[in-house]
Amino acid sequence: MSDFFQNGTVTTFHNITDRPVEALESDLCRFGEQKPLGLILPSLYSELEGPALKHIVAELTKVPYLNQIVIGLDQANETQFEHAKRYFADLGDKARIVWNDGPRMQAITQRLKHEELAPKERGKGSNVWNCFGYLLASKKAQVVALHDCDVLTYDRRLLARLLYPVAHPTFNFVFSKGYYPRYAEGKLNGRVSRLLVTPLLRALKGVVGQDELLTYLDSFRYPLAGEFAMDFQCLKELRIPSDWGLEIGVLSEVRQNYSTRRVCQVDIADVYDHKHQTVSFEDKQAGLSRMSQDIAKSLFRKLAVRGHTFSQATLRTLRAKYYRTALDQLESYAFDAEMNGLRVDLHSEEKVIELFAENILSAGKDFMASPGEIPFMPNWNRVISAEPGILAEIHAAVEADNAD
Repeated sequence: MSDFFQNGTVTTFHNITDRPVEALESDLCRFGEQKPLGLILPSLYSELEGPALKHIVAELTKVPYLNQIVIGLDQANETQFEHAKRYFADLGDKARIVWNDGPRMQAITQRLKHEELAPKERGKGSNVWNCFGYLLASKKAQVVALHDCDVLTYDRRLLARLLYPVAHPTFNFVFSKGYYPRYAEGKLNGRVSRLLVTPLLRALKGVVGQDELLTYLDSFRYPLAGEFAMDFQCLKELRIPSDWGLEIGVLSEVRQNYSTRRVCQVDIADVYDHKHQTVSFEDKQAGLSRMSQDIAKSLFRKLAVRGHTFSQATLRTLRAKYYRTALDQLESYAFDAEMNGLRVDLHSEEKVIELFAENILSAGKDFMASPGEIPFMPNWNRVISAEPGILAEIHAAVEADNAD
């Protein structure tokens, strides 16, 4: 049972009455007659071999309102792509697979790279970017949701609640962000949000001063959630980060383009669990260690655009402020967990905070050493302007791949 408190600068949709999914889906079927609804599933081929995706596909076969499902498939050879077509066959003709490693999509990518219009590195961001291109080309959805393929606790209510605010014909939202509690097997999860993002945002307020962007980002209950939905126009205008700063970057871009009155967050699940990244104390370019640096750099870039300056002294102060804030919040999380019968390993989490503190300093130094770095992929408005026929080429490539 949720509360109904509205905090921060974005509207929060709570799960107050646990409304049946069938009622939500009935509404979405009606909404979809005016604004067709779609879904993006960015996936690695390895996720077809895991336990989560099979259940997700089974749940999606029960969803009556989707007009389009686009699966972005990474790290798949031809044999694996053929297997993927059979794997997703139960989703019917509404589903298409964007085979990012296939020769047709690779030829398009290489040409765009030559024009400096393609993603500079492979990952979830480039996968989603390619899916955006196909969605724009096919014109079968006006509201699109996105969620990951490793959700172990997936329920189709998650999708219905995520789409509802943007799909509703009389609401004014162009973007909705999912949130949920993160726990599993008696343990409180969500370490990067709890131990890095929230204390870092609050530390930044104390160091650089109050800023509308920081207040906005701190309004989200789970800013790193990989689930969001958006309007078709928003999809064309969005610049997507290519690194682990994807979620923070997307939220910041939406804030840049739209009033906060058009952005909301939605309680989409009572419990949520997915594949966990390792912390990676030894290798700073892997796991949560790499993620923490990319997120910090993403925040530094966004604040620099807003006129804030960073120096070595600023970074040292920020590191100290973050460290104290994170430790104080850790105690609160530990008390909350114990009352709910969950556990928090204070020693291991303090070690993670120490790692994040050092990574914030490293990320700041990297940012100052390369102030001109542009980790964003161009939005599709720019790509279409430079290459007017590109969407037709992407559509033809995906349709040919799926027909072969």
